[in-house]
Parts: sequence; structure tokens; C-alpha cells
Amino acid sequence: MNPFELKPKKIENSFHNWQTLYPKPYNKEDVDPYTKTRIILMNGTEFESVWYSHQFSRHCGNNDIRRELATIRRVEQQQQKRLNALKPKNENILEHALSYEQLAVDLTSILAKRETNPTVKQQLDFALLEDFDHLYRYADLLEFEKGIKAENLIGKYTEIMPGRPTIAEHRHPNDDVNNHINNYLSDPMTKLNVGIIIAAEQQTMNYYMNSANFYTSDLGRKLFNEIAMIEEQHVTGYGCLIDTSATWLEGLLLHEYTECYLYYSCYEDETDATIKNIFWEMFEEEVVHLHIAAELLEKYDGKHYLQVIPEPKFPELIKFKENINYVRDVLKNVRLSKDKENFIDLETLPMTHDYFNYQKRVNKNENKVTSHMVIDKHIQKFDKDYRFMVKSHPIKTLDDRKNDNITIARVKGE
Repeated sequence: MNPFELKPKKIENSFHNWQTLYPKPYNKEDVDPYTKTRIILMNGTEFESVWYSHQFSRHCGNNDIRRELATIRRVEQQQQKRLNALKPKNENILEHALSYEQLAVDLTSILAKRETNPTVKQQLDFALLEDFDHLYRYADLLEFEKGIKAENLIGKYTEIMPGRPTIAEHRHPNDDVNNHINNYLSDPMTKLNVGIIIAAEQQTMNYYMNSANFYTSDLGRKLFNEIAMIEEQHVTGYGCLIDTSATWLEGLLLHEYTECYLYYSCYEDETDATIKNIFWEMFEEEVVHLHIAAELLEKYDGKHYLQVIPEPKFPELIKFKENINYVRDVLKNVRLSKDKENFIDLETLPMTHDYFNYQKRVNKNENKVTSHMVIDKHIQKFDKDYRFMVKSHPIKTLDDRKNDNITIARVKGE
């Protein structure tokens, strides 16, 4: 599939009435878990595109370009509203958060397995260890407060057990910065991977930031706030990977191409007939945006789209499936840490390093850190933590279900 070869419709045909923008939501009792992750992914992709367009407009003095951006942006916000409406009213904040983390785990695994750039792959694997742990913390809160087993919500596609403990993830912001890629030298898949993961992680951060204070318990509110901070770290790390030399119009073209690729992937992968049709309609709308972006690039930057996307035919599409073995293999690097742009073992960091100083300030009383308190309270109530595993944990020190290990990857010598 090459979206540049398709004949686009008129963008005015993309303006919908209110009935179309409020489709029937899925049934949370029988929906496939990966349908929920696809909806979240595309919601985040739309937000990223709208956010980029607003920033572009605020840094552009050409009102003709601004009008084109405003028109595209209106359609993309409509798309986001339509996706939002697919979430049912009876799916609570915490249930939705589990789908966010399942998306983070399985999407990151999919992207990491096909990534060729060492820095990008390291960042993907590094964050995967942390999102995996977030799924475990939310799952334990769900059973502790609601008596609901998360394995039923995620379809047993994704294991639930500790990753790098959330308390160990609190790093000084200096160490979240990475070197950026070069769009002209990078594998086309790398450019797609970077754009996709930024959108997904940014959506997760925004959801937790906006939902935290609507949660119904202090424990849950605090957990959402804590994990939202880690997601901000991930957005920083991934965001630094973007090629800083790209022009605004090049960035616009890449955003629209990424949306086309993702909607087509979701369309091909979706099992619900109604939602599959919505994904196709949105793919056709994004093709319109892509062609407009290509025209703007040629008119104002004097560049043909092939100079930015030399291989426009879609590479291998994203298909959601379980990644249990890959995650287990990545878990072996649970002690990995950061020193500025470098991924290194925690043992090599001097005790004067920013990481340890930041830990002392933020986690002054480790027993009051919410991510630890959630597991501790669950153990007190049920005599063990909540997990869903196909076999024992690959890290022996994390296999103890009656003790939440908060020293591994955080304290030297552990």
C-alpha cells in the first residue's frame, strides 16, 4: 500500500454531523482487548497530530498555511471525538488504565523487535521494563479495591508481574535525554517507530495527568500521579529521538504518513466489523491530509515528498499479539539504568550520581511511595500480590509474591 498513489477525496467531505461523531461504544464484557488498545493508540496519534499542528500554526506567519492546518486539524479533532465515543460509560478509569498499559507493553515490544537503530531500540526496551511494572501496580490496585482480576480484562495476552519497580524508575531529568536520529540516514521503520511511540506514550501521560484527580480513592489518585511522572520521563526520552533538523512541513508530512500507516494497520488487524469500518473511513480521511501536506511541502519548502519519505510504500504493518517471551527476555536487563545519553548498569554509577541524589529527595520515605504501598496493602489483604504468569518470574528476586522488592535496580549490590 502506497497512500501517495491513492486519489484523495475533497476534505470538505470529512466534516461529519454530531450523530456520526457519537458512534455506539464497544461492549466491555466481550470486546477483544486489542480492539481497546487500537482505539487508544489512534486516539493518541490524533492528539499528537493536533498538538503538532497547533504548535506549527503558532510558529508560522503564513496565514494560507495556517488555514490549511486549521482545516486538517478540525477533521482530526473530529476523528479523536469519534474514537473517544467508542469507550463505554461503564468502563471505569482504572479499567481503562489497564488497557493503556497493555498497549504500552505490547506496542513497545512490537516496535522494539523490528527496530534497527541501537539507541531507539535501547530506549524502547528500557521503557518497556517500566510500563510492564505499571501494568502490575494497576492490576493489584484493581483487585485490592474492586475485587476484579485484570487477566480477564487483558485477555491473558500479556503477563502481569513486576518489572523494574516503579520506585526505581524515578530518575533525574538530565538522564532522560537521548541523541536524536537523522531522518535522511534512518531506516524508514525507525522514523515510523519514533513517531508512533511518542504519540502512544504522550497519550498515556495525558490520560493519567487528567484522570488522577477524578479517581475515587486517595491511593488510586496518588498512584496515577506517580506513574504519570514516569510517563513524562518516557515522553522526554522518546521525544528527544526526533530529528531536530526537520522543517515544520517535513514534520507535518511525517505525521500524516504515520497516521495513514497506523489507520491502515488497525483496519487490517481489527476484528470488530463496525470499528474496522471506522478505521477505514479515517484512513481515507488521512490520505487527504497526506496529499495536502505533500503539496504544502513542495510549494513552500521546494521539496518533493520522496525527498522526505523515499520509500512511501507501507512497511510491515502492526499486528497486535502476545509478546510474553520477548518481555521475559528484556526483563533480564531489569538493573539497567541511565547516565545522560548512555544506558548502563546501575552498579557502574558512582554514589554521587544524580540518580541517587534524586532518589533520596523524591523517595525520602520509601514506605510512603504509592507504587510500593499498593502492593504492600494487597499483600496484607490477600497474603500475596496479584499476578498473571505463564510460569515463574525470570528474575529470582522478583519471584517472591509476599514481599515487594523495592531495592532491585535502585540500590547498588541488589
